[in-house]
Amino acid sequence: MLGEILNATISITLIAAVLAIIISISERYLNNYGECKLTINDGAKEMVVEGGSSLLTTLAGQKLFIPSACGGKATCGLCKVQVFEGAGPILPTEEPYLTAKERENHYRLACQIKVKSNMRLGIPEELFNIKEFITTVERLDDLTYDIKGVRLALPEGETISFKAGQFMQFYSKPYDKVTEEVFRAYSISSPPSDNGHVEFCIRQVPDGLCTTWVHKHLKVGDQVRLSGPYGDFYYRGNCDTMIMVAGGSGLAPMRSLTYDNLNKNVDVKMIFYFGARTEEDLYYIDEMRAIEKEHDNFTFIPTLSHPKGEWKGHVGRITDLLESALEDGTAGAGKEAYLCGSPGFLKAVNELLKRKGFDKETQIFYDEF
Repeated sequence: MLGEILNATISITLIAAVLAIIISISERYLNNYGECKLTINDGAKEMVVEGGSSLLTTLAGQKLFIPSACGGKATCGLCKVQVFEGAGPILPTEEPYLTAKERENHYRLACQIKVKSNMRLGIPEELFNIKEFITTVERLDDLTYDIKGVRLALPEGETISFKAGQFMQFYSKPYDKVTEEVFRAYSISSPPSDNGHVEFCIRQVPDGLCTTWVHKHLKVGDQVRLSGPYGDFYYRGNCDTMIMVAGGSGLAPMRSLTYDNLNKNVDVKMIFYFGARTEEDLYYIDEMRAIEKEHDNFTFIPTLSHPKGEWKGHVGRITDLLESALEDGTAGAGKEAYLCGSPGFLKAVNELLKRKGFDKETQIFYDEF
């Protein structure tokens, strides 16, 4: 009996091994699409690539970086490009992110399309100026129990140009059981004037591949690959008062915007509403208070939804604070609102601001990722 069980186990193991080999060989040959030609912007740029990978990955391999916050998981919808030929039908994973007008104009998610044949593409000209940077970790700071400040230095003699509020793609390296590089989008927290460095505020996401690498494995002196800058979140300047609203690690672009406006002596009143859960979730408080004390045109107003100690500031959700601070109907007059936070946070603040009189298209700005 024991011998029969042993023989059966061996047979099953051998069958499984043979099947694995067959699948591997099949995938290798069935998914071998050979060389494919990508024609971009009516022939302004052409490239021959190996087929088989996503369009997002393929273009990145050619140093043409398309913005993506989720690392190609079809959860952010940022990597839209026009695909006029060679894409096939729209996939279910793309449908939630494409409007009727975008579908009519041939927009697709680059992360979801596999390069299988020659393709004709339309890509915004500004993305051709996106650069790759190999930086060195200069400092790591525990800003809170789950937010780490990361300061990266560019190679000597190299500089970066970006607009305050923009973000970059941050590439991790393999670690533990993670065998591949992954990337995520993080807003720059440092001002553009410090063009030899970039800083980020990176929150630990439970089981997040990139954030776990940053929080558990990244060390001072390590190299980090970046690409960017990306995004349409930057100061427009068509206002007397700038309303900044952020929660958690969303403080990062507001810090950059604040310093940039002050460095440039921009004549605008800045009111920064920052929402957190408890005192443990607050950071850069002393820095914000120092700016407020030194500059009459900057006001910092934090609020806690669940204070633990003897908190003397505002209590409640950020929307509660805005509800009482902004007048109904006419609050948007002479103002622009700049937002950064989670999707739920952005949705709630957006709805409140529109009800208060802010125009969605011309007075409310954010990058959703």
